[in-house]
Amino acid sequence: MTVCLLLLSVVALTAAVPAPRTLVRAAWPEREPVIGLWVWQCLVATVLLCCLTALVLGAAAVFQTVRDQVFAPAPPRVAAAYDLSAAPPWAAVLTLSLACGAAWTTAMLVRELFEARRRRGQARAHLAERAPDLPAGLPAVRGPLLVLEDEYPDAWWMPGSPPQLIVTTGALHRLTDHQLDAVLTHERGHARARHDWLLHLSTALATGFPRVPLFAHFCDQTHRLVELSADDTASRRCGHLTTALALIELNQHRGVLSCASSHRLLGERVDRLLEPPARLDRRHRALTTTAAALVPLLPLLITFAPGLTALA
Repeated sequence: MTVCLLLLSVVALTAAVPAPRTLVRAAWPEREPVIGLWVWQCLVATVLLCCLTALVLGAAAVFQTVRDQVFAPAPPRVAAAYDLSAAPPWAAVLTLSLACGAAWTTAMLVRELFEARRRRGQARAHLAERAPDLPAGLPAVRGPLLVLEDEYPDAWWMPGSPPQLIVTTGALHRLTDHQLDAVLTHERGHARARHDWLLHLSTALATGFPRVPLFAHFCDQTHRLVELSADDTASRRCGHLTTALALIELNQHRGVLSCASSHRLLGERVDRLLEPPARLDRRHRALTTTAAALVPLLPLLITFAPGLTALA
């Protein structure tokens, strides 16, 4: 019991503190943002699974009712292998802390979802008053579009039911057909990958636990990597140059090429599209993806090791 809790704590601390700092300094996520997003999600899943399994073991050690429910289907030797009756005194404090953390995490996730839904409702009501009819010359095959009367070029995807793409008249006037296609493909990449859910999760964790390095870096890197991933989706269909030009046209009035910190990501995206880095070879990509997929299994292996040994 004590060994399992200590191992789970070590794995959680390793994934929450040194691992994200090392990943932030790495250069390969910029080349492969999709794999980078998977690795970040695996680190977060590892920490959450460690905390959840430690909570279950601690509650089983402290409360007899929980122990009977958790180990009811298992043979007596499995329950004896965990030695829950000899739980250390700090197991109750750890269990209570983990339970409070789980409740706080759930509250932050629910709050973020309700806030996102409220913001979308307000935005849809505001846009319904300002948006004119769709121009007859715009092809309908590009999906659900809402044209907003605005002199500044802009385009964004609004998730919801149904999801909707908003394009300003300034973007329709300034962008060429190929550039507009690149913009729509970029936004469709966000929609197909459901990046909005990933952004909600990262924001909720960073808001609820601002002092945890993993969640803070997870939020920052998610906002960055989802844009790089959507850029790759657009560049594969429309070309790097067309996508870069569309990005410049859409953001020129915001200072896309300035050195301000708020615009630095836009400049990095343009530079990345104009000078695309060399891609990882297939073998390296497969190994990285496989390793990332196996990371969240560590808490489960640590937790079930005593029971599997007892069964053997």
